[in-house]
Amino acid sequence: MRNTARWAATLALTATAVCGPLTGAALATPAAAPASLYAPSALVLTVGHGTSAAAATPLRAVTLNCAPTASGTHPAPALACADLRGVGGDIDALKARDGVICNKLYDPVVVTVDGVWQGKRVSYERTFGNECVKNSYGTSLFAF
Repeated sequence: MRNTARWAATLALTATAVCGPLTGAALATPAAAPASLYAPSALVLTVGHGTSAAAATPLRAVTLNCAPTASGTHPAPALACADLRGVGGDIDALKARDGVICNKLYDPVVVTVDGVWQGKRVSYERTFGNECVKNSYGTSLFAF
């Protein structure tokens, strides 16, 4: 009889240890969910007249968020995000559109892009010959 009681106690303790976490409060509290399903993509773009960002005073600045949806103060956030996705976030890979005709007047414009693209830090600076040349790169990333 003592053997039976010992087996019953062992079985009860084993069942409690194995099934205990599956009952009550353990089921009521789900595991911590990730904060977001998307890697952050938030950028600040500035433009100013001059040959470098250090020497130029920013004339305009816009924000651009691309995940989970395109938003920000950029005038065309969906198109700007599409530009970035098309080059895999490599801003240097943006090329001037074919058929855009710009004058040869040298009035340097510097663009900076700082922030995060799909979880990776971005710091970009480029000087264009003039505003028209700047706007010809990509569809609309620099057109602000």
